Amino acid sequence: MKVNANTLKPGNVIEHNGKLFSIIKGETSQPGKGGAFVNMTMRDIQSGNKDVQRFRTQESLEKVRLEQDDYQYLYPDGDQYTVMHLETYEQINIDSELIGEPARFLQDGMTVVVESYEDTPLSVRLPDTVIFNIVESEPVVKGQTATTSFKPAVLENGVRVMVPPHIGTDTRIVVKTEDGSYVEKAKD
Repeated sequence: MKVNANTLKPGNVIEHNGKLFSIIKGETSQPGKGGAFVNMTMRDIQSGNKDVQRFRTQESLEKVRLEQDDYQYLYPDGDQYTVMHLETYEQINIDSELIGEPARFLQDGMTVVVESYEDTPLSVRLPDTVIFNIVESEPVVKGQTATTSFKPAVLENGVRVMVPPHIGTDTRIVVKTEDGSYVEKAKD
């Protein structure tokens, strides 16, 4: 689908020079004379390399429509993860690089969204938050206040996170999968 360069937003995928690029950010500039242009920061989906391109604001670019399907996480297999399509029950292996850091929050049976183009997986999105149990945390230090300080804790999957001082061992908490930050105490 052809779209103008100035309508593209971060997260959109375009085909440019025979390659697929994910838009990271775009900044529109209006020079003193001449037409406006957009400096587009993009990431090559295949190689992961970043590139900055300049496009005229009214230049037509090919926006790629990605397929988004729900898959169920099954198990790790070396540096890959096996997932199963929820409707067809087809199993595929996803390279760990497509998931990145959030892979440490994968849980058995978790539903993830796989974005693909022409049956080639391009990215994997986990739920925004997950619930884990704390297996180890440091004791509260006298004088700490809940609003200004955090202490380290270890989740059941071995990941270290920072939690407020009032959170202790055997507490279930909600964690953001994007960056591993504490959200709240889980409501059971």
